Amino acid sequence: MTGLFPETVETDRLRLRRLHPQTVALFDFYDICAADPGIEDVTEHTTWVPHETVQETREFLRTAKRQWEAGETAQYVVRPREGEDGAGDIAGATSLTPHWDRDVGELGIWLRKRFWGRGYSGERADALVEMAFERLDLSLVAVTAVDGNERSRRAIEKYVDRHGGRYEGLNRRVHARPDGGTVSLHRYTISQAEYRS
Repeated sequence: MTGLFPETVETDRLRLRRLHPQTVALFDFYDICAADPGIEDVTEHTTWVPHETVQETREFLRTAKRQWEAGETAQYVVRPREGEDGAGDIAGATSLTPHWDRDVGELGIWLRKRFWGRGYSGERADALVEMAFERLDLSLVAVTAVDGNERSRRAIEKYVDRHGGRYEGLNRRVHARPDGGTVSLHRYTISQAEYRS
C-alpha cells in the first residue's frame, strides 16, 4: 500500500512532505518536539507531550513510517514555501488517518507557535480534504478540537464551513490525555456530498 498516499502535497504557501526518517533530520525534529519556544502551548491540546529523549522522537518517526506503509495514516511535515516567512523551516506536522472500516478520514495538525495565525491550518486542511475525497474516495472527513481550544475551533470552523460541513457536537470525556486525564472533544464533519456541492 506504499503508493496509497502522495509523497508530497503542495498548496499556494505550503509544502507537505511525507513524515519519514529520511525527510526530517532526527535531531532537528527532536529539538522542535522537545524544547521549541512555546512547545508547552503547542502540546496543551494535542495527543502527545514534549519529547524527553531522542529515542522517543526516533520511535515517533518510525511509527509514522510503519503507519504510512500499512495505509493506516498519512503524516506530513509542514513547511512554508518560498516567499513565506520561515520558508523551508519545519512549521509542524499534519495527518490524514483513514478509518477504512467506517469510510471516514480524520484530520490532525500541530504547528509551532511562531507559525500560528497565518491560516496554514485551513490551507493544509483544504488539500487533505481534497485527498480524502478525490484520491481515497472516503465518504466523510472528521476533525476534532479539544474543549477549551478556541483557537483551533475557529480555524476548523472556517474550513469546515468553506466545504459545506457541520458541527456535530461535544463528545464528553472521550479522549485520554498522555498525562492520564481525559478531555472532551468538539467534532466537525464534511461529507463527500457536501464537499461536491
